[in-house]
Amino acid sequence: MADGRRNLVATFWAAGGGALRAWWHLMRTRGPNQMQFWVIALGIGFAAGGATLLFRKAIAFLQRLAYGVEDVHRVHTFAGELPWYLILCIPILGGLIVGLILHFFTPDGRARSVADVIEGAAVNNGRVEGKAGVASALASLLTLGLGGSSGREGPAVHMAAVMSSWVLTRLRADGLTGRDLLGCAVAAAVSASFNAPISGALFAMEVVLRHFAIHAFAPITIASVAGAVLARWEFGDVTEFVLPTASLLQFYEELPAFLLLGAVCGVVAGALMRSVFLADKVAARVQARTGMPRWLRPTVAGALLGVIAIFFPHVIGVGYETTVRALSGDLDLKAAILFAVVKAVAVAITLGGRMGGGIFSPSMMMGALTGLAFGLIATSVFPEISGSPTLYALAGLGGVAAAVLGAPISTTLIVFELTGDWAVALNVMVTVSISTAIGSKLVDRSFFLTQLEKRGVHLARGPQEYLMDMIPLRAVMQLPEEACFPAMAGLEALREEGRVIDVNARLEAVFAAFEAEGTREDGGATVLPVITGAAQEAKIVGSVRYVDALRAYSQALAATAAEEHS
Repeated sequence: MADGRRNLVATFWAAGGGALRAWWHLMRTRGPNQMQFWVIALGIGFAAGGATLLFRKAIAFLQRLAYGVEDVHRVHTFAGELPWYLILCIPILGGLIVGLILHFFTPDGRARSVADVIEGAAVNNGRVEGKAGVASALASLLTLGLGGSSGREGPAVHMAAVMSSWVLTRLRADGLTGRDLLGCAVAAAVSASFNAPISGALFAMEVVLRHFAIHAFAPITIASVAGAVLARWEFGDVTEFVLPTASLLQFYEELPAFLLLGAVCGVVAGALMRSVFLADKVAARVQARTGMPRWLRPTVAGALLGVIAIFFPHVIGVGYETTVRALSGDLDLKAAILFAVVKAVAVAITLGGRMGGGIFSPSMMMGALTGLAFGLIATSVFPEISGSPTLYALAGLGGVAAAVLGAPISTTLIVFELTGDWAVALNVMVTVSISTAIGSKLVDRSFFLTQLEKRGVHLARGPQEYLMDMIPLRAVMQLPEEACFPAMAGLEALREEGRVIDVNARLEAVFAAFEAEGTREDGGATVLPVITGAAQEAKIVGSVRYVDALRAYSQALAATAAEEHS
């Protein structure tokens, strides 16, 4: 009898294993169907949400270890009571370790974050770097745990993208599936980080995928809810920030003030973003002129942060304690302005110094301080028609964050989900809309798109620009053995005149070459030789026709439009 049961179990196990292997083979060869993809989305949602929670807990553990704090939500208060030499040395140590990690495990010594996820979605079929991504997550963890002044959400988003890329590689998924699964991972990470499932789903579509295609909505929502379930299981069904009293708003009388606050927030967001880019530029110039090894750059940044933290410990870490104080009105006008300026400097040093972390939390802190300062002034000038200064702090939080992220919709909802105050929708929406409009004009639409623009990735200009960088010349050129290959004598003549295209070029260079041909008095050529090697020793390895380049570009645009409207 026992042998019979064992044989029966073995038979079912073998059958089940065979079915599972067959299912996995089908998934890898044909891709998942809709229902299977939703199951995968749920799985990646729990995985990304769990990783985000572990990331938050690891930051808290490091802060307890480094600063001896009992409550990580009050790290600034505890740090202010420590000896000055500890406040100075902790970020130096953190910067040194971060520099070594990024030096050995990334090709350029730079921590990856949200901008790289956006680039992966747009030009790399939803994939991001694996090894550099893991190193960046560790670097960001050490930065935030050991005195850096940045945010935790950007690293969490990139960490989730690394996980989805790992799954996509094993599924051999196409670009559409890759981008959708990437959106699922990002939504879960944001949802778990903020306990905000609605905002997580919209953030993934608005910021990362940069479209609201219906086919992506269901799986992204499923993953976002999975991330929120884990967050609420761990932290409870509570909001991140708790406002002290119900918000009061004289709607019509105060709307002009919130319009003006939106303009102020847009300028503050622009100043914050530009200060980071300026710090990165100055640090790169200093590094080049002094011959400083790239691993030392975060160490110097840590030293500067340590000096600042001795006098202003509120710059340490994510900064939620100061954000809560601003939203509660627990700061006077001088402190609000001073803290905002110092925080901007600390964030610029952290990110410009190539330490890890994101900019989401710092932008919220800057916004809350800006809004509180504005509210204190507004309520003192017009006390009879003004609500609470904390209401302006709440609107300012959304205003600066939305302008920095270039995400007015998801940021507005994040403000509501973080505070649980849905009664102030009108003023927050007004402030966010004005700040985003102004902030986007001061940079290339947002902080992330400006980062990519500085790296030569032109996503801010739309698919009509960046698609040309995605298509290699090799994809459209003709080879000599093809029947339609033009006469070699004509190509040789063009080569001798220097009218050629390098084989490693992209479609953008192809169109530039043909546009130059169009300015010639003889009408120019409609086909050009493709070469490899130096000018004098160049060898013709193929040819490219203008019509083929146009066809490839048109097909890429059509595919992008079809995905965004499906």
